[in-house]
Amino acid sequence: MKKPHILIVDADPTTEPWYQAALASLESPEICVVPTAELAVARLRSESFDLLIADIEPNRADKFDLLRLARQTDPELPMIVVTGEPHLESATASLRLGAGDYLAKPLDRAVLVASTARLLSGRRLEAEYELLRRQVERPYSFDDMIGGCPEMHKVFDTIEQVANSDVDVLVVGETGTGKELVARSIHRRSHRASGPFVPVDCGAIPDSLLESEFFGHEKGAFTGAESRRIGLLEFADRGTFFLDELGELPILLQAKLLRTLQERKIRRVGGREEIDVDLRIVAATARQLDEMIRQNQFRQDLYYRINVVRIDLPPLRQRGDDIGLLAEYMAQRYGREMGRSLCGITPEAYQVLAQYRWPGNVRELQNVVRRGIALTRETMIGLDDLPDALVAAAGEGASSGTVGYFELRDQHVSRFEQQFLNDLLIRHHGDVRSAALEAKLPRGTLYRLMKKYNLDSDCYR
Repeated sequence: MKKPHILIVDADPTTEPWYQAALASLESPEICVVPTAELAVARLRSESFDLLIADIEPNRADKFDLLRLARQTDPELPMIVVTGEPHLESATASLRLGAGDYLAKPLDRAVLVASTARLLSGRRLEAEYELLRRQVERPYSFDDMIGGCPEMHKVFDTIEQVANSDVDVLVVGETGTGKELVARSIHRRSHRASGPFVPVDCGAIPDSLLESEFFGHEKGAFTGAESRRIGLLEFADRGTFFLDELGELPILLQAKLLRTLQERKIRRVGGREEIDVDLRIVAATARQLDEMIRQNQFRQDLYYRINVVRIDLPPLRQRGDDIGLLAEYMAQRYGREMGRSLCGITPEAYQVLAQYRWPGNVRELQNVVRRGIALTRETMIGLDDLPDALVAAAGEGASSGTVGYFELRDQHVSRFEQQFLNDLLIRHHGDVRSAALEAKLPRGTLYRLMKKYNLDSDCYR
């Protein structure tokens, strides 16, 4: 384990032995003591430290300059301020500049050790989170999407293959599966990335306004058209036009859109001039367009024109371990955004998430995780932090014979995890750090798995 690297700024040269002795119990830290703020800033710029302890002189006008410069050099560096003359104003100013603690002289050794341990632990959690983020995002991320199941890898591969072409794409999937994320990813990876990305929800615009919104209108084209207005298709010129909920498009507008797609020309409502548009169409739908065609609710020729390349997004309930992967990623990400330090989700809560059917898919999971972060009083989202209706629905699903596969799978996974962890700890004689490195797991995750199966590292030493 890497030893903590602590920088101490103290003009009194006799304090170094005291600090060395006081902090020796904290994983034998490497301590560097300098007498001035100028030397401290120089060291901070050339080396990496895990903690700064600054003894400030209360009567100096520049007493807080070190804290400001340290924050500029390393915004995440934990800091402890030590002073011989504590004042409320000084303490407030120190905390506002990012100090994690404010201690008065003479220093109490136990208080200093406790404060140092707390801030170093926070620094370590930040590092572990960054490691977890990189581990999650590297093999399982694709732009703004997370997924490790074969179905999602197929989606990612298709996006890579078609992004740089100009073919129109149809994205099919249930509500909340991330269809707009796919469209944005295609746009971002295409040669049109510098052009506009124009999303439009076909189900959110009244039928009477759709034609004007799509194609624009000339002045006087209808009552209330007091000036010329360009439409969304024209606005998307040299970019990507994203038609969300394509199945909601009225049948009359489908014919006009088909002509636009075939000729890449538009005519504003009330206008005579045809205007060339250079755009790519990405459409998305949660409806069964094949069935709509049979019922004469959707034009077959438009379907074939848009469905050049089809991308099918799997529902969350069919993505296996992606549920846990997404939940852990969201807990870490949204926890930071909401100012909460979270380690993840308890095994009991994850079991419920895995058994739930997720009718709202990834969007519903996102809302559940955000709710859990807001409600939990612990460092992990637990069973009590999940919606009661979700827990009840997951229980009903688990008790029905139709999901026996999941129960059987969980039993096999549990046996595998116990055996794997036991063998791993035996090989490493209970050293959790080296065991986590071999297993390619964050230490926090390994500790949670050990706790889940009541495994004590001391028993393997």
